[in-house]
Amino acid sequence: MAFTAKDVQTLREKTGVGMMDCKKALTETNGDMEKAIDILREKGLATAAKKAGRVAAEGIVASYQDDKCATLVEINCETNFVAKVDSFVKLGATVAKTVAQQDPADVDALLKLQAADSTKTVEEEVQDVFMAVRENMKVRRFARVEGVASTYIHGGGSVGVIVTFDADPAIASNEEFQIMGKDVAMQVAAMKPEYLNPEAVPAEVIEHEKEIQVTQMKNDPKMASKPENVLVKIVEGKMGKYYSEVCLLNQEFVKDSSMTVAKYIDSVAKKLGTEIKATGFVCYKMGDGLEKRDENFADEIASMIK
Repeated sequence: MAFTAKDVQTLREKTGVGMMDCKKALTETNGDMEKAIDILREKGLATAAKKAGRVAAEGIVASYQDDKCATLVEINCETNFVAKVDSFVKLGATVAKTVAQQDPADVDALLKLQAADSTKTVEEEVQDVFMAVRENMKVRRFARVEGVASTYIHGGGSVGVIVTFDADPAIASNEEFQIMGKDVAMQVAAMKPEYLNPEAVPAEVIEHEKEIQVTQMKNDPKMASKPENVLVKIVEGKMGKYYSEVCLLNQEFVKDSSMTVAKYIDSVAKKLGTEIKATGFVCYKMGDGLEKRDENFADEIASMIK
């Protein structure tokens, strides 16, 4: 074999094609880079390079759960149309299951793993879907948690949530528990809390919020004349409202405004004769933080024929 791992990486960077296909091409050409590029182009694989620079801010969040763990994975593509294609949706399910079964350290490690229920790597599975739909796509991120958990996918993959619980694993299959878990996960999707409870809010965040509220009162003619120590005490009292907005367990339960999420969980635990404590959550909003594609089809076609 007249090439090195660095050559494979170089070919990948030049073509945007998966590592395994690059390796096969170099093997076939005995390490000749230019011939390898030709082979990849002839197979239609190297067209991925042209697509790689295009914005992939659509896609899905997929989940997988068994009796040991729960996972979320976000996979991006260019258009909402492709996000609904069966092969793309199936890819999301496959990757989520792979994460559950093999617990990769990061996305790069995940791509090199053999995909669940497949003889191919995750990277090759992604490449296969690319070949079918011809859109830039990538596995962006994933989360994996062990123990008792509940998952929820909203809007066909627009939002995905995992909520973890400290509870007897035996109750995980109980219908009452499953309903409660889904309710809490839906609460996260709908109300977008930033923290589990007040104890989870970093001290610097709390201090910053207090400073903002003190400044607001100083700018209020009715409050401005009050001494600083009085304002601080008033702010301490007002922090409850802040926690009810940003902390999951302190939020008003969307299905019953007479109780908080924490009290709802406690009510279900009491009904089941056990203890249940929410211990954390993960929420992925598809495309969150990504630059959105700002083109229309007329502009795209015009740019293609220039």
